[in-house]
Amino acid sequence: MGRQWLHAKREVANLKKGQVVGKLVKEMMVAAKLGGPDVEGNARLFAVVEKARRASVTRDVIEKAIKKGAGIGDEKLVLDQLVFEGYAPHKVPVIVEVLTDNNNRTAPEIRVLFKKGQLGIAGSNKFLFDHVGIVEAHHPDPAADAEAAAIEAGANDFVALTHDENDDIPAGVAGARFLTERPATASAAKWLSANGWTVVTCELGHVAKQIPSLTEAQRVEVGEFLQALEDHDDVHRVWAAIK
Repeated sequence: MGRQWLHAKREVANLKKGQVVGKLVKEMMVAAKLGGPDVEGNARLFAVVEKARRASVTRDVIEKAIKKGAGIGDEKLVLDQLVFEGYAPHKVPVIVEVLTDNNNRTAPEIRVLFKKGQLGIAGSNKFLFDHVGIVEAHHPDPAADAEAAAIEAGANDFVALTHDENDDIPAGVAGARFLTERPATASAAKWLSANGWTVVTCELGHVAKQIPSLTEAQRVEVGEFLQALEDHDDVHRVWAAIK
């Protein structure tokens, strides 16, 4: 499929720009709420602001999102986080994180999207995933030593990333996903940023412990299911046990 569905973070090229901007604005608000409005001191916020700039989000929109998330000014952030657990077709475990200002609207819509899969109860499949810190970054030198960087940054593990797996990684550079203990996520991102790496993702996420074996036809079917979930305006992240 040319996609890295392990934690499904592709910037959807075929979405309308308004949908992409909407997701980025929500992410900036949440990052500012959790870590404060200082872009330089908040690794998660720094990463999403850079992504927003690359997507041509205006400075005014960025500043407004940060202030709203941090509770600065008259507007306050009112977003609830919902987590749905279940299975895509062919019993592929899925965790869906949703940010919404209207639970009564969003929850039924997500349930409808699960009609081709199976929606479980809370806690039904989180044991199938490791809850970790995820930092994705790239280095201009294709020969950059990602393993050494992982050790210095305090990451537990790393995997190489290509442009096909993450649209934020330019072609022809060294790209990597660094996995950390959850409390070490921001410090790993800061070390990488200070040592020649450009951080494009800094967040807590779910990494599948095992990947089911699928045929190509089954992979396509699962990919279409996951894409339908991710295309929903209120879906923040989709984590699935598929490569």
